[in-house]
Amino acid sequence: MTEPLPAAPDDALPVAAPDGVPDPADALADGEWHRLHPATPFLRGGVAFLAILGVLVANFRDRLVELAVGFQEEDPVDLLIDRNLLLPVLGGAIAFVLIGIVGFYLSWRFHQFRVTDEVVEVRSGILFRTQRQARLDRIQGINLQRPFLARLVGAARLEISVAGQDANVRLAYLGSAQADVLRRDVLTLASGAKRGGAPAVARVRSGLLEQRVDELLAPELDPSEAPAESVVHIPPGRIIGSLLLSETTVIFVLVLAVGIPWVAISGNWYAILGVFPALIGMGGVIVNRFTRTLRYSIAGTPNGVRVGYGLLSTSSQTIPPGRIHSVAIRQPLLWRPAGWWHITTNLASSGVPSASSGNVAATRLMPVGTQDDVARVLALLLPDLHGEEGLLDTSLTGRGGDDGFVNAPPRARWLRPFSWRRTGFTLTSSALVLRSGIVWRTVVLVPQARLQSVALVQGPLRRRLRLAGVHAHTVAGPIAPRLEVADADVAVTLFADLAVAAVTSGAADTTHRWNASGSAP
Repeated sequence: MTEPLPAAPDDALPVAAPDGVPDPADALADGEWHRLHPATPFLRGGVAFLAILGVLVANFRDRLVELAVGFQEEDPVDLLIDRNLLLPVLGGAIAFVLIGIVGFYLSWRFHQFRVTDEVVEVRSGILFRTQRQARLDRIQGINLQRPFLARLVGAARLEISVAGQDANVRLAYLGSAQADVLRRDVLTLASGAKRGGAPAVARVRSGLLEQRVDELLAPELDPSEAPAESVVHIPPGRIIGSLLLSETTVIFVLVLAVGIPWVAISGNWYAILGVFPALIGMGGVIVNRFTRTLRYSIAGTPNGVRVGYGLLSTSSQTIPPGRIHSVAIRQPLLWRPAGWWHITTNLASSGVPSASSGNVAATRLMPVGTQDDVARVLALLLPDLHGEEGLLDTSLTGRGGDDGFVNAPPRARWLRPFSWRRTGFTLTSSALVLRSGIVWRTVVLVPQARLQSVALVQGPLRRRLRLAGVHAHTVAGPIAPRLEVADADVAVTLFADLAVAAVTSGAADTTHRWNASGSAP
């Protein structure tokens, strides 16, 4: 029989659990039902509830007293004291607050989740029960968000992106350390690994204050799962320059430069009321992009590409292998002297991005970078293209001609007077590469295994010019892979080649189960 371990003194350093023994507090992917972080009611609605209650009391105090006891010119508090109604009113207010607290508590109590070998399941609701399931083999990515208020209490919001309309599963909120472990375990199970392999890494327990400080100062990419350095580093000067040269900033400056003198000359100051909300919106977009880009990081992990961003409120997105449906590399005209580019993607769970939906950050995987940065990011997103020598240079800066691309014929200048030389395509062993744009350069890469269908299009004008277009269909998103003009015979050949390549590559693709031979904790 083993001897019990002696108790550690109060001032002893925190000790990690023995090797091979996972911390029970972090084991959330064990197939059992679990509850969210105890601070969830406060973070999801408690703060707003108290704020709204305070505003109502402050603004409608006199009216409420008037309705209760009749109109009086006395101070409402003095009136309640004179009529011996102060205690009943305070009791009613306290009861109202307690009812709200009980409601939030019951909502937290009935909100549970579990992770099995096949699904992530969530059930919630007090009177009307709701149950949602996300199949592990349909997971497109996991986004871990840490709003600033949640970071202060050691909580995080985990959103599991699933293919399908409104199919995402959100766990708001979990303990910050638990969310990191759960994200890793869910991705490992989604990779095809079998449960029962290597145990989870034991975590070192420290004081509450030390934990909060460590979480606030910790790097966005977990050093245990990602390289110590991001493959792309964006200096603050580049961030500021890219924002100043963006279309949003240019429009913002033009509105101010034209609108303010016009209002001053015409004296129509009421026009500001119509323009002011738009200016606030554009200014908010600029500030939001700046704060997100300050801590941008991207690196490869065993379970996919990890992208982190954010200053006070942080977010990190993990995209498993095989979930990139298309990649677009774009260069606005004002960025060309500096040689900057940005990268966006189509993900099955993102849809068309908008400022209100919050999908802009999910689809823009590199906000601004050089051509070397583009090469490093593409090596993470589409590793099969790594051996294609010279393809990236020709795609980004090529002007047409004999450069390895099949370009549009000269008669296409009637439809593309400036960019017909550069408009073209090339078909590699793993992807379709489309090149277009002379003012705003664009390169689109579509993995053949992600193609859902191919369309051959030809309108009356293109038919007369013996031209045609080919549209490669992927999931909905900010990228529409289209070759708008090509020789008609070339387009027919490309259509047939893509149809065969999509079937062949899709049948041979195993990236969606990238660790089927491994084992999960």
